[in-house]
Amino acid sequence: MRGPLGAVIGSYTSSDGVTQMGGIIKHNRKCRDIIALFIFIAFWIAMIVNSSFGFNQGNPLRLTYGLDYKGNVCGDKHAHPGLGELELRYWQNPNQVYQSGLKDSQFKLVDARSICLLECPIPSDDSLYWVCDYPEGDIRLSMEDWINTNYDYFEFLTPEMRNSSLQLQGPCYPVIFPSVNVYWSCQFIARASNTSLKHWEQMGGVTINEDIVIDKSIHKSINSRSAVLKRYMADIGKAWPVLIVCGGILPLFLSVIWLMMIRHFVAAMPWITVVLFNVLIISVTMFFYVKAGWIGNDAISPIIGEHDPYINVFGRELTHLRAVTVLMTVIMAVSILTSIAIVRRILMATSVLKVAAKVIGEVQALIIFPLVPFAILAVFYMFWTSAALHLFSSGQIIQNDCNSNCCTYDLVAKRVNCDRCCGYSIHYTPHIGVSILFHLFGCYWATQFFVACSSTVVAGSVASYYWAHGETSHEIPFLSVFSSMKRLMRYSLGSVALGSLIVSFVESIRFLLESLRRKLKVSSHVHDSWIGKAAYKSSQCFLRCIEWTIKSINRNAYIMIAITGKSFFSASSIATDLIMNNILKIGRLNVIGDVILFLGKLCVSLSSSVFAFLMLDTHKYSSGHNKTSSPLFPVVVCWALGYTVATLFFAVVEMSIDTIVLSFCQDSEEHQGTAQYAPPLLIETLGNQSEMHRLTQGSQ
Repeated sequence: MRGPLGAVIGSYTSSDGVTQMGGIIKHNRKCRDIIALFIFIAFWIAMIVNSSFGFNQGNPLRLTYGLDYKGNVCGDKHAHPGLGELELRYWQNPNQVYQSGLKDSQFKLVDARSICLLECPIPSDDSLYWVCDYPEGDIRLSMEDWINTNYDYFEFLTPEMRNSSLQLQGPCYPVIFPSVNVYWSCQFIARASNTSLKHWEQMGGVTINEDIVIDKSIHKSINSRSAVLKRYMADIGKAWPVLIVCGGILPLFLSVIWLMMIRHFVAAMPWITVVLFNVLIISVTMFFYVKAGWIGNDAISPIIGEHDPYINVFGRELTHLRAVTVLMTVIMAVSILTSIAIVRRILMATSVLKVAAKVIGEVQALIIFPLVPFAILAVFYMFWTSAALHLFSSGQIIQNDCNSNCCTYDLVAKRVNCDRCCGYSIHYTPHIGVSILFHLFGCYWATQFFVACSSTVVAGSVASYYWAHGETSHEIPFLSVFSSMKRLMRYSLGSVALGSLIVSFVESIRFLLESLRRKLKVSSHVHDSWIGKAAYKSSQCFLRCIEWTIKSINRNAYIMIAITGKSFFSASSIATDLIMNNILKIGRLNVIGDVILFLGKLCVSLSSSVFAFLMLDTHKYSSGHNKTSSPLFPVVVCWALGYTVATLFFAVVEMSIDTIVLSFCQDSEEHQGTAQYAPPLLIETLGNQSEMHRLTQGSQ
């Protein structure tokens, strides 16, 4: 068993002979874990450099819009020619689309000739429409005139140009198939217009293939995993007002309200939290059912704008949404059953929350202090999100080497060119993937770091309250928070950086192992065997237990860092000894209280999700220019942001309880089972004298 902390405990005598209170907080401090602090500073420098690469190489428009036959991004007003309003990608040559959809074809859709348009063209009822290349060379039309003529200048072509157009070599291509706007690409509908096709054949055009293949080829490209991932990232950029309101402002407001209610209505809060949690999780699950199309007719549609109601196009996003709906159903059932199970122990949670309510009432600045890390995290998340969008869209646009026998008419060279007719694609180098992973890790580490800093400051403030006998003085209400913040900034930033790094590292290992498991799963019978399933579930459970244990140890280590000023590992050792020696006391006091606090965080984050659903269901995000591909990713991000904000504010209550309990245990051990510094108000809040006697004596 470790020895007493000695001179750092309790009061100490200053050089002028005056006895000072709270020596454990102020005495014997020096900078700790300097190496970890240097690593954290180097990490921030690397984050800035990494983000600079993204801002230099990326273009978020690539996440939403496709490329044309010149390699321009549709919708890019800086392209040549300017495409500011031309956001839809349209494949001009239907035979190339058909060829790309054949099973054994070497020709890919990415090499099919595409152009950026304002709207998806529809075949004429009485004639033949054309979609011609951007006007250049001898075609003396401005881009505005080209748009006003519905991209058709066939009548101005020379006989040579008309002949190449009838061979599907441009510069004009017939509109034979109807198309609809599916996620900013014109999805062909495999039913050719009889009128247009008749005019085309009468003019002597080459045979155009009619088959469902032409539909499936584009549909497959639009719903590829990489395309869906890009759309999910683009949804974040489009729904940024939703993230600010539902991921920042709303959880901030709800968290402050929850703290105020804990302060004034502590007896009712456990009941309110449990009931509200069940209402919210049922509401969120029902919203998923609505958007999945299983309740009502409000399922998400990949088609943007007005379209034929008989045309049904489904995207991979709907499959993802339905999978999450099933998952939410299971979570809802488990959550409701768990809530019923803890009803009998809510009275115990009430007695635990009284401890935090008493401390918050005395150290009043604790209610508003989380605004500081909240503001820092808000600025960080805005910078990080912008950098993430640029990193995900970074890469070089290069022309493919398709080795295909295709020819197109070059308006500038005034001849048919068969050398450079392949399409363009974005080339991603391996280091871009590493940059994205580093960026994701950086977000998690920075979040853990700021949350840890907030927790340590709260712990230091509460410890000051405890070791001053709980007396209200000029220092306790406000200055203790600033004093605790000063001690953190001067002595313990390295220790906090080390603790947050350990949590982030363990979580990253779990993520990498999960990714490796998916890559190694090459045969279904291995995964379907009960041995494989048991091994997988056991490994997942083991890793989650390690993660939970480390987070728990870290939280108690931050408390001892705030109290004693020790290094991270020394503080962890002290906290572990205290917990092991007083496991029954801490377990009895904390378990139910932690459950109620966890449900409170979920209430805030689920409320954010509900309001995110409501905002994303408005016309702005369900149709038109800012239409999101799916509400799934913005809602999940709002939930995560709401949970993070709630964690910052609820840490006031969590750390108050844990700090008081650990300080009480330490006080009891140092004074032979009698806590000398426990304030009378705290003793009254914890319970009667017999309860105090049982706590101080512990189990024999």
